[in-house]
Amino acid sequence: MHDDTLPPANPAEAAILAAGLRVEQREMPQLIRLVARRLPADAEAVREALCQVRRKGWASAMVAMANRAGEVWARRAEAEAAAATIDEPEPSEDRLRAALDAAIRTRLRNAAPRPGAALEAVEAELVDVTGTALSPERHAALARAVAEAHGLDESESARFSRAAAHVEERRRQELRAAEANAREKRREEVKRLREWERSLVGIEALPGLLGCTEREALRWVAAGLLPVARKLRLPKSGGRERWEFDPAELKPLRAEVAGWREAERAQNDSRQGDRSGRAPQRGGTEQGLARAAALAGRGGKVANAAVARAAALDRYAAHFATARAMIRRIVIVTGPTNSGKSHTALDRLARAESGLALAPLRLLAHEFREALAARGVEAALSTGEERILAPGSKHLAATVEMCPFHTPVDVAIIDEAQLLHDRDRGAAWTAALMGVPAREVFVLGAPECVPMVKRIAELCGDEVEEISLQRKGPLHASTTPVPLGGLKEGDALVAFSRRDVMGLREELVKRGRKVAVVYGALSPEVRRAEAARFRSGEADILVATDAIGMGLNLPIRRVIFSTLKKFDGEERRDLNSQEIKQIGGRAGRYGHHEGGVVAVLAGAGNPEAMRALLDAPHAPPAELRPQVQPDADIIAAVAKEIGTDSLFGVLARIQRAVLRKDDPNYRLAELTQQMAIASAIDGVANLSLLDRWTYAMCPVDERDNGITRLARWAVDHGAGRPVMPPLAGRLPAPERASGEELQRAEKVHKRLVAWRWLSLRFEGAYPDRAEAEAETARLDAWIEDVLKQQRRGRVENAPEKARVSSRRKAA
Repeated sequence: MHDDTLPPANPAEAAILAAGLRVEQREMPQLIRLVARRLPADAEAVREALCQVRRKGWASAMVAMANRAGEVWARRAEAEAAAATIDEPEPSEDRLRAALDAAIRTRLRNAAPRPGAALEAVEAELVDVTGTALSPERHAALARAVAEAHGLDESESARFSRAAAHVEERRRQELRAAEANAREKRREEVKRLREWERSLVGIEALPGLLGCTEREALRWVAAGLLPVARKLRLPKSGGRERWEFDPAELKPLRAEVAGWREAERAQNDSRQGDRSGRAPQRGGTEQGLARAAALAGRGGKVANAAVARAAALDRYAAHFATARAMIRRIVIVTGPTNSGKSHTALDRLARAESGLALAPLRLLAHEFREALAARGVEAALSTGEERILAPGSKHLAATVEMCPFHTPVDVAIIDEAQLLHDRDRGAAWTAALMGVPAREVFVLGAPECVPMVKRIAELCGDEVEEISLQRKGPLHASTTPVPLGGLKEGDALVAFSRRDVMGLREELVKRGRKVAVVYGALSPEVRRAEAARFRSGEADILVATDAIGMGLNLPIRRVIFSTLKKFDGEERRDLNSQEIKQIGGRAGRYGHHEGGVVAVLAGAGNPEAMRALLDAPHAPPAELRPQVQPDADIIAAVAKEIGTDSLFGVLARIQRAVLRKDDPNYRLAELTQQMAIASAIDGVANLSLLDRWTYAMCPVDERDNGITRLARWAVDHGAGRPVMPPLAGRLPAPERASGEELQRAEKVHKRLVAWRWLSLRFEGAYPDRAEAEAETARLDAWIEDVLKQQRRGRVENAPEKARVSSRRKAA
């Protein structure tokens, strides 16, 4: 309580005393400052100022109330919004509770138009925050709160709550059953695989199994008559291998031994006859050896050789029958960034009667479609989550993964062919290059892609032509680092994580700069909007990740690296020459600048080291075997061969049996995520093997609990319940959005990408596509509005986060 026996020290304090309100001593300093801003202040102004002082405490009290009541869905934001509505300095606890209830109702009502969708959205948000699902009791309480917020009366709220509880309990039971079933399937497959491996025998056991000599066994193995089940490289043996055989495959062949011997004798007689001049006595030689070859490996259902034949990944090029039936010409167009590769190929595509352009990103597929339209050619669009029809058109722009393999065209473009070496997506480029049914295939990429493309053309028997283009404008490396304060209009500052991009953006905005940003978590629509802001001059500096390395033709004057290191998903490493050239080459866009400059931010690295990488010759790739992966046909064939319905079992067998690590032509692509998804959904009832394989190919973010969410969707699908699209709920005004709220909106957007991808493949299970597209558009607009905010802080007090981060990385 303020000691009112002392005279007031200033007019603000006098106004406070005159208002006659109870004020704590600890509240006086802040209250005096607030009242001073309102002078001359009457009792009402003092009253409002005192409420402002106390609102933070009221919000904390309301959070505590919600926690005691178990209302885990009540956020601090609701408490602060509720506190802002209170205009009496000493509200009762009931008044605080009423204000909080009103704020919570507003949030739940705005989460989605329908109570069911609102319940799903709030639940998803809670999982984001807490990492765990609600208990059944809390779920029921939330359902009641959502129903009341949407204006349902008491009986309707009770019905909604009971129905929601019933659905949730069924879903949890089905999830538990699916998990248990998947674990059991996995145990069975692992057990069967291990039993099979234990049953294998070495070459020394063949004479006993076949009733032959060791020499005969060796001869028949070399001739391919006895199938090798597994080859194990022996440690510290100079590359020697142990060959193992499946007794179940060999036992049926024992009856053929006499025929093989007879065939060999006849073959020897034939050779002797040739040497002596007698007519050769072929007899049953050819038939005997042919029968032996046909029987080789035709054994038990668990044989690796049989699995490999079913998958046929060692004969992958033959998998694309339409392309193999055509005479194709591969035109490799190489050159650095800004050399006109796409322009050259698109001109040829536009002149063709039919064709397709395959891009690495949805954004670039859209750009290809627009480039064709600018040349007077209408094209359809096909990406993982989007379709745009063009009736009557014979041209298509698509992402590489959507390559159509059964419709012949005149010309095809495959862009960014250096991604053949990418460990995550390289197999898609292999399939596109081997399987695209075009008479003329333009393969665009950096010079590093040439050896791999030639190798694939050789495997396919295709003719190859090379075109090498030069950069249209000069590009040179700056010899001096660029300070953050030395950035100029038209500069692009490159970082390698979203956090660093946003940190640099914040620092530059505080310095009064207008900034656009581009990073991987942004949708193509937002990236294009940000690029347009930079292109138009609304933003004078671009801060971006290496996402600008592909597409987004921008009038960049200088590319400045904020670090010369990056985390590549496995380790933090130095940038390589190709990355410096790909990203740095975006500087000096032809037609906008006479030349381009590549530089490094002060404190972030050595300019000389960067220049050496920019000028380095192209390094030959370490691996020239293209990556391959199974498709639905291969999955079905292997499942039939080994007699299983387990997707995990099929993938495990493919990993073990289909391609030897030393196969001379191909290597198996990484299947880690597909295996993880298979483990999660293998036990879901009412989904076929190929349905589960489709789920395994869905693009999800494991860091965002993507596989767990996918399993939940799969359970709903299998149970016949419609899978609702993920919603972001109520979004704050863009100018008040926090970094956490922006990041959550980006996550929901990525979940919608996965949902829309599945909706194109399972329309009946994912029916609300219009709502998903509307939510996607809403998030695109909101995220772009947030990024447009250029709030300016005081430069002299700005934390040096970005520069400290860059120095730490350089060290």
